[in-house]
Amino acid sequence: MEREVWRTARAGSLDGLRLEREVLPPAGVGEARVEVWAVGLNFADIFACLGLYSATPKGPFIPGLEFSGVVREVGPPAPGQAPVAAAFRPGDQVLGVVRFGAYADAINADVRYLRPLPEGWSFTEGAAFPVQALTAWHGLHALGGLRPGGSVLVHSAAGGVGLNALQTAFSRRARIVATVGSESKKAFLLGRFDLTPDAIVVRDRRRFGAELDRALRAIDADGFDVVLDGVAGPYFRPALHRLRPGGRLIVFGAADMTPSGAKPDYPKLAWQYLRRPKVDVLRLVNSNRGVIGFNLIWLWDRAEDLAREYEEVRLVITDPPFIGRTFPFAEVPAALRFLQSGKSTGKVVLEIRR
Repeated sequence: MEREVWRTARAGSLDGLRLEREVLPPAGVGEARVEVWAVGLNFADIFACLGLYSATPKGPFIPGLEFSGVVREVGPPAPGQAPVAAAFRPGDQVLGVVRFGAYADAINADVRYLRPLPEGWSFTEGAAFPVQALTAWHGLHALGGLRPGGSVLVHSAAGGVGLNALQTAFSRRARIVATVGSESKKAFLLGRFDLTPDAIVVRDRRRFGAELDRALRAIDADGFDVVLDGVAGPYFRPALHRLRPGGRLIVFGAADMTPSGAKPDYPKLAWQYLRRPKVDVLRLVNSNRGVIGFNLIWLWDRAEDLAREYEEVRLVITDPPFIGRTFPFAEVPAALRFLQSGKSTGKVVLEIRR
């Protein structure tokens, strides 16, 4: 069958994306052909297209890490995978993750990374869920070890990962400080969650430490047990200094370094890289603090772990994700530029079919 895909000939510019038609072969061993209805966007898509993502494929590639749709064909089961393959039939509604390749209206997906679309969820909501929910859960639960009643700092709390992190933290009855990039996003959080206004920080790099101190007083905490940081930059060190003994700062991204144009500004990036936060491990030992970095895509080969964590997070996050904005599939460049602008709230999703 033929399909439409967005492909870039090589990483380096958002302007390199082209809508193409190509033949999709039948579903292979351990695969299911999925007619894609919606695709979730992630900052990793932007960094991959710009060539700033360590996992970016060499040469031409199709971006995209998550999708939802309808199973149209199931290939032969892989050895040892028969029970998984047998779980899906043509007509099943599913969501899934893929190691690139989701910007397509049809995809042959490894059945180990497919899950049934939750009952009552739209395809748009399904495509918005897996990557950012798993990122939040893996960061706070698996790596951060957030305990009931603990204190947590969630950066970019009005974004996709942030909203999932807040739900996870509330399930732990944690004391929460949230940071956002604008007053409008603070108002959004106050309307959606039972948060203390003084515990929501509109980030200001010049006085971020003082803002955190005020927020900690608002939640009656002397420091953070866990920090979930996808921003980094000048906001990293003030948070690190406010970790409690035994606390963990989890870094999963560096949104502060997101280029604003279609191509990277390499001199600016070089300057930011040279000034990036640096950690003295001996000081971490002396203060009994930890800094952990992770990237969900490097867990791709651990299918069983991802499956287990997906089932865990679904027990905690039962409501469908908040969709901030949708774009038609034909408007991928505009959708990425919008996400890149930092103005989005919740999840940005491409809709292929309704």
